[in-house]
Amino acid sequence: MATTSPTLVRHSLLTLLGVLLVALNLRPALTSVSPVLRSIGEALALSPAGLGLLTTVPVACLGLSAPLAPMAARRIGMERTVLVAVILLAVALAIRPYSGTVGLFAGTAFAGGCIGVMGVLLPGIVKRDFPKHTSLMTGLYTAVMCLGAALAAGATEPLRIAMNESWSPALAFWLLPAAIAALAWWRQLGEQHKPATRKQPTASLLKDPLAWQVTLYMGLQSSLAYAVFGWLPSILQDRGLSAVEAGLALSASILSQIVTAIAAPWLASRMRDERFMVVVVMSLTLLGLGGCIYAPVETLWLWAVILGLGQGGTFAMGLTLLALRARTPIIAARLSGMAQGVGYTLAAFGPLLTGILHDIFHGWKVTGVFLGAIGAVAIAAGLGAGRRRYVLESQASHSSE
Repeated sequence: MATTSPTLVRHSLLTLLGVLLVALNLRPALTSVSPVLRSIGEALALSPAGLGLLTTVPVACLGLSAPLAPMAARRIGMERTVLVAVILLAVALAIRPYSGTVGLFAGTAFAGGCIGVMGVLLPGIVKRDFPKHTSLMTGLYTAVMCLGAALAAGATEPLRIAMNESWSPALAFWLLPAAIAALAWWRQLGEQHKPATRKQPTASLLKDPLAWQVTLYMGLQSSLAYAVFGWLPSILQDRGLSAVEAGLALSASILSQIVTAIAAPWLASRMRDERFMVVVVMSLTLLGLGGCIYAPVETLWLWAVILGLGQGGTFAMGLTLLALRARTPIIAARLSGMAQGVGYTLAAFGPLLTGILHDIFHGWKVTGVFLGAIGAVAIAAGLGAGRRRYVLESQASHSSE
């Protein structure tokens, strides 16, 4: 054989380490902003609508950048594309806190674009290199991604206080894990796969109903997630928690996502299909959101944890569906590009409309109804996406793996 067993083991370990370190950086650029959102608004004189736009811009760029990932991967390979994206992410995080209002928005948008590219390619890499453990690996890197999000949500406000109450160095701090991930991922280049040359299905995913169901589920659950990332600390502060307590509550919520990020795909893999698990985790999400907005103040921490348990599962199931509904890594990358491209563009309206509704009605009760409607439609889409079927089934069945 051309490839020896030690080489395979080494490659698998390098890939695992690289995937986990990159996954650690897929959320801090976003979740580090919300705990210091009010400090940013006061320093730069931003209105609530402007702050809502700040939470929306990176999510929109996640979607807009997603189609670039498969194109770049075809030209320079998936590993090199991820390396370029994580390096540019570190640069954006270094620049955005020190460039005024324009630089803050531009850097946040650019960071979102880099994250979008990496997020599209990771499901294809996992399916390619861990084909027999797709659900477990998806859950594992989703858990690490949640850990990164929780660290940024919980540590940014204490960092601001420790750094002379300045939000700029507190945000810039998060370039460090990106730089570490870039160094680790650089080792991937020596192990890079050659692009596949076998015939692949060429039909458009835009004509595939199952692809649209996966996309709608991914987009709607992401809309809820980014509304929470952007506004949960503000919701909890308006309900009586301090800024530090609200940031820590968001961190606790995100940390609890780790449990279901691993457990939900693993349990779903032992069921006939993924529909039941989709309903369970989305129901937990809606229950937690409702509690954070409507329940008594003394129970807010409990509802934040329940919300996290739901959202860890909803996102992990979304990523799992991207891999399981495709027969090959190439199709998985295409489906990921569509679902995250269209889905994240749709998701951008979640935090934006959350801010607008709060501005109009001067409270969160109407916003709660809006978020509940998003969750209900997400359940409907997930029931279609969770069926044990494959996108481009008629063509994929004629392609060997």
